[in-house]
Amino acid sequence: MSGGPHHEAGRRAQRLAGSERARLDPFVVATGDASPRDQRDLMERPFFSLSKTPRTKPILYKSADIEVQVLGMPEHGMATIWDADVLIWAASQIVEAENLGLRTSRFFRFTPYQLLRGIGRDTGNRQYQLLKASLARLQSTVIATTIRNGVHWRRRQFSWINEWEEMTTHDGRVEGMEFVLPEWFYNGVVDRSLVLTIDPDYFRLTGGIERWLYRVARKHAGRQPHGWLFEIAHLHEKSGSLARISDFALDLRRIAARQPLPGYRLDIWREGRRELLQIRPVEQFTVPVDKAVEAIGTSGANGIGTSGAALSAHQAHGPQLNLWSEKRNPAANLESNRESNSLSFTRAGASHGAGAVNGASKRGLAQDSASTRTIIRPNRGRP
Repeated sequence: MSGGPHHEAGRRAQRLAGSERARLDPFVVATGDASPRDQRDLMERPFFSLSKTPRTKPILYKSADIEVQVLGMPEHGMATIWDADVLIWAASQIVEAENLGLRTSRFFRFTPYQLLRGIGRDTGNRQYQLLKASLARLQSTVIATTIRNGVHWRRRQFSWINEWEEMTTHDGRVEGMEFVLPEWFYNGVVDRSLVLTIDPDYFRLTGGIERWLYRVARKHAGRQPHGWLFEIAHLHEKSGSLARISDFALDLRRIAARQPLPGYRLDIWREGRRELLQIRPVEQFTVPVDKAVEAIGTSGANGIGTSGAALSAHQAHGPQLNLWSEKRNPAANLESNRESNSLSFTRAGASHGAGAVNGASKRGLAQDSASTRTIIRPNRGRP
């Protein structure tokens, strides 16, 4: 058809009138190969649906001075934790390009093959169609949060993708895609202190809860030898899951029995009627971007530091998981973790390391085998 390409170019110019892409320089992804990085704020708070079943019930999360509100539209449903792979890929590309001294932008131009390959998925037509559905959910999901937004946060609502377009030739052949990221996400990636590397095997995790749990593990437990201890009831609230707490706890026990999280070990503990999850790194942990960041939750603490957060996500009380006297537990965690309602094991040795856990078991803390539900005692010194 004569003049076809010029006609398509003219139509595209008309569509870009008023678009952010008309005033942003495109960031053209060259190869798509980059070590996966995740944005810290997204790793520990409920920003995504954990189910592939379309969710329209909003997420309304509040803990101390942190609030997160997520709304999904009926037509598409809320963006899922699988859809978040697109954002992980985008963050990875931004960090990799800046490491090479290249300029980046919120305006991405890429091929579907690059993105799908970067998140470990097949590159056939079905995955391409699923990618388009993911982009639709990311664009239609509306987020409001106090994080990095100040007192007027309710006025600063955004979507995970401001706009996107499938680029085709005049004969309908797909030649690329474009999307624009929101400033909130982009600013949280170019600030290197807000980005962590993640294990590429994360993309192999199939369950929504185990994917969310890995991100919590990477954010909180990090490289700390004795990891982090959470009350399961608080994890349930922190996840935004629609499952009943009993079903959520059962899912965690099954995950702990399988040990699927790359780089981390999970152990279920009981203290009286409370059920706890301990997350500890194993040897193949990943490391923060560029340079080591202070270990999360240590804050120079001696002994065990409690978060001082609440049993619920709506009220603040004193330390909740204090297994030792408060005189031996003087320090709080870092500012970013005060709402986590968890313990950070920050000091090695018989009295505060693995031996401390064994000592606690003598006062009522016992390990629950996820496969048999039998209360057993941990062996001293075992990993």
